[in-house]
Amino acid sequence: MSGQAESSPVRGAPAVEAEGFLDRVFQLRALGTDLRTEVIAGLTTFMVMAYIIFVNPSILSTPTPPDRLPVSAVTTSTALVAGIMTIAMGLATNRAYAIAPGMGLNAVVAFQLMGAMGLTAAEAMGVIVAEGIIITILVLLGIRRYVMTAIPLELKQAISVGIGLFILFIGLVNGGIVVPDPATLVRMGDLRGVPVFVTVV
Repeated sequence: MSGQAESSPVRGAPAVEAEGFLDRVFQLRALGTDLRTEVIAGLTTFMVMAYIIFVNPSILSTPTPPDRLPVSAVTTSTALVAGIMTIAMGLATNRAYAIAPGMGLNAVVAFQLMGAMGLTAAEAMGVIVAEGIIITILVLLGIRRYVMTAIPLELKQAISVGIGLFILFIGLVNGGIVVPDPATLVRMGDLRGVPVFVTVV
């Protein structure tokens, strides 16, 4: 009979190995965090930003046909772009920055470029590509931070509040709480309807 103790598998070893691998790759301990904290933060961030998956297609599908963008295509594109760019940002910067379409810019595309100016969907997307190239050049040249510094803090706060109220208004309209009115532009909808109940809940 051997005097050596038999080795037994340690419970939770795969989880420990996974955390050790992620710690080596992303330097979790060096940054003062751990795997559990990052998972909770990721889930929280997703829950906070998930509305974009539904609001973005709702806004971009507003223009009348034939320039209306398909809701299913925009929904899929929104989810894919947000997921791919968030992963790319994490791998490139080792920081948990979530990337998603801006809720102010999509309104410009739907109501200004395609609505008021009459551009087609392809032309509007071309404008956005050109805008992205210009912003990238400004960032690479270090000019963007001077532009952002020149904007008063009050205006930055007002823009954030305005976007929030805009998203709230879209939710009220889609939920049937607010409906169009020819005399007053908008009015209260039928609060006894099922959509209103679902929205409130």
